[in-house]
Amino acid sequence: MVSGNEPAIGWGGPAVMSAWEAVMWRAEGDLRTRSTGVLLEILDGEPDWSRLFVAHERLTRRVPRLRERVVEPVLPVVSPVWSPDPHFDLAYHVQHLRLPAPGSERQLLDLVAAIESRPLDRNRPPWEAVLITGLDGGRAGYVLKVHHSLSDGLGLIQLLDIAHSRTPEASTDTTCEDGEAATTRGQVSPAGVLADRLRAGVESAPADLARASGSALSMFGQAVRDPVGSGRRVVEFGASLRRMLTPPAAVRSPLLRDGGFGYRLVAHDVPLSDLKRAGKAAGGSVNDAFLAAVLGAFRRYHEHHGAEVETLPLSIPISLRSTDDPLGGNRFAGVRFGAPVGEPDPAIRIAAIRDFIVHARAEPAIGFLDLITPVLSRLPSAVLTDVAGGMTTVSDVQASNIPGLGHPVFLAGSKVERMYPMGPRPGVAAMVTVVSYNGTCCVGVNLDPAVIGDIAVFEDCLRGGFTEVVTLAEH
Repeated sequence: MVSGNEPAIGWGGPAVMSAWEAVMWRAEGDLRTRSTGVLLEILDGEPDWSRLFVAHERLTRRVPRLRERVVEPVLPVVSPVWSPDPHFDLAYHVQHLRLPAPGSERQLLDLVAAIESRPLDRNRPPWEAVLITGLDGGRAGYVLKVHHSLSDGLGLIQLLDIAHSRTPEASTDTTCEDGEAATTRGQVSPAGVLADRLRAGVESAPADLARASGSALSMFGQAVRDPVGSGRRVVEFGASLRRMLTPPAAVRSPLLRDGGFGYRLVAHDVPLSDLKRAGKAAGGSVNDAFLAAVLGAFRRYHEHHGAEVETLPLSIPISLRSTDDPLGGNRFAGVRFGAPVGEPDPAIRIAAIRDFIVHARAEPAIGFLDLITPVLSRLPSAVLTDVAGGMTTVSDVQASNIPGLGHPVFLAGSKVERMYPMGPRPGVAAMVTVVSYNGTCCVGVNLDPAVIGDIAVFEDCLRGGFTEVVTLAEH
């Protein structure tokens, strides 16, 4: 991990949560809308516990956001803020567990599922790390559990790049200094959050009004200069917004609806080069090939159970990050797709997925959530939870592709062999996520055991779905 004398990094973004982050943080009253995910690393050996603990001490001093908790205002009319936790206890956040013999990967995944399903303490920084030893072959597991309000997937990869080292050698500095983490922010209270944010709103009102007036004048001037073009853009945005808000033209699968709240995890590997070649062979990308394989897995699962389904409502995130965005935080939009799950030809599935994503990225209203989340975030918690819960029940499956680290990394001297993302499962039957790491696509699946109870059958279908896509690279 990082050495002890490197400068602090502003990973995590501003102190004030964005409206979208506030929605994710506040909509925790319903298990359908919980936003906590984990990343499971498989290590080639058991790292020294004291060295691992010291490495986390250094990391939390270099990334002060990891020592900050969320402070809610006394009234939810403004967003929560991040504030240093005056009672920060690293021993609470970094834990050590051991698997009973024989220490199989299924035992590991079941333990990780239990860790992921347990809610985070909302009075502490919303993350935990667990070292799990006793895995067969002398290996170990490392679990990093974070709330989505801290970061999206790409921001998490940025954090992992900071947290890991490229060599197994230990830092020459083996001690940690006492004192507060490096931060320029003071602690705040719930009443102080409300007062400060309202005061900031009043103070910025003239500038905001000037900007709004300037924007309005600019729009007016543009409308005068090009009335036809301005009117066309308004119509196009309205039509785009209507498309973004309309549920996909796909009926929910009878096999995947009416689920519960349990977690069952599945892990699968596929060479990154194979998915690249397969996607290219069908005119698509790695992401298109990944999604086509996921659809193939669910086609096979439905066929096994004698259910015919032509389309499947699928939700996928699209990154809105730019090079100017701060490290960490959240910059993405969600889109919904009536995916061709019944299509047996993987090349045709890839082409359909490519066409959908190209058009989705070009939608003028792709970032429409930025328009409505400021309103949603101010709703009473019970109402917000009900609204957010309803938004998650229009899809059967959610899938996400996160470009990861292209080189091997080490954790307290142990080499990381695999990184499996196990994303939160927001009211869908399955959340399927892939992270590329050192030439391997590590696929993590968070299943609802109430609707997909035959885990061995699904694992076989998942392998088959990827195999039929990868065979495209052979032609």
